[in-house]
Amino acid sequence: MHSRRCSRLGAPYLFLILALTAAAPPVAATQAVEQNKPIVELRYRYEGVDDAAFAKNADANTVRLRLGYRWAFAPGWRLVASGDRVQALVGADYNSTANGKTQYPIVADPQSSEFHEAYVGYADGGLDAALGRQIVAFDNQRFFGNSGWRQNEQTFDALSLRYGFGGDGPVVRYAYLDRVQRVFGNANPNALLRAWDLQGNLFNLSQATPVGTMTGYAYLVENDSVATLSTKTVGARWAGAHANGDWKFGWTLEYAHQNGYANNPASQSADYRLIEPALTWRGITFKAGDEIMGGNGRYGFATPYATLHAFDGWADRFLTTPLDGIDDRYIGANGNFGKAAWTAVWHDFHADRGGRAYGAEFDAMLTYPLAACVTGLLKLADYRSDGFSTDERKIWAGLEYKF
Repeated sequence: MHSRRCSRLGAPYLFLILALTAAAPPVAATQAVEQNKPIVELRYRYEGVDDAAFAKNADANTVRLRLGYRWAFAPGWRLVASGDRVQALVGADYNSTANGKTQYPIVADPQSSEFHEAYVGYADGGLDAALGRQIVAFDNQRFFGNSGWRQNEQTFDALSLRYGFGGDGPVVRYAYLDRVQRVFGNANPNALLRAWDLQGNLFNLSQATPVGTMTGYAYLVENDSVATLSTKTVGARWAGAHANGDWKFGWTLEYAHQNGYANNPASQSADYRLIEPALTWRGITFKAGDEIMGGNGRYGFATPYATLHAFDGWADRFLTTPLDGIDDRYIGANGNFGKAAWTAVWHDFHADRGGRAYGAEFDAMLTYPLAACVTGLLKLADYRSDGFSTDERKIWAGLEYKF
């Protein structure tokens, strides 16, 4: 059924790109030649999980190989295609969500072979358009992102358009989403973990000003696979920074409201709020924040298409918002020590409705460039429950090569 829907949508959107670009002035042919390049990436990762809910610990050794090519086949035009192979190594003592090893905690990196991206794009002046399987990411990826931490990244079958008016003008973005390829792999025995059929219209308008960047957005997504995830999210974001000598003060304020939408059979309503000041001094950035995903006891603000691992702690205890919501109060710092980059964050989690304590978490990460194109990583997440879920400690070690 879905293949017929794709074929119906594909041609009109390709014609739209052609119409938008027909009158665009050509760019120099040398620019196209310089963009031709292979895509070669190799990433090894160890992930260990000690979860108090399981008698056995998870030990996952996985490797991802990505191969592809970016071809600038005509002035302004590009064709990008890449594929991934994710392979488990030595034992695979973990629940990948696809291997049936439910006696172990989940490490959501199942074995798979699939297209990562496959799209045609056009860019010239302020216009950038793409049609096909691609990464769709907006702002800080709180609502739409690629979940790049996982070995199987999240991508969308989509039409995306971006237009910058130049100078001090605004930037307008639009994306139509037809399907989302989730992080659980295209061979997962659970069809709802593999992919969802969508009819999504994403609108995003941002304007840089002397006092920061103002962004307004409306994300309307009908989920044909999971109707209770059909939502309309409308919000605004203000982010900026001011420097004074060795000091720099930054801030982010954001508010959004979410309702059920289209085929959603449920009555859903929740708010999102974020306050995040930051202070940078001598290369070290100190950050504090209060991020609230609203909940009323029946529904929690949902972000199923986000880069979820980047929010509410790296232990991933809150990938789905509790029905009473979540109030994540956090402090952290990041900086560099020589070539090494480090990050440390402390989270204190509470319910939005009622205020009961959920737990606390400490996260830390160190990355280091070991050689040209090779980066090493060490990472820790330690969640201590105060009544929500169970205690969990995760550790990671990894190596990544990018050509």
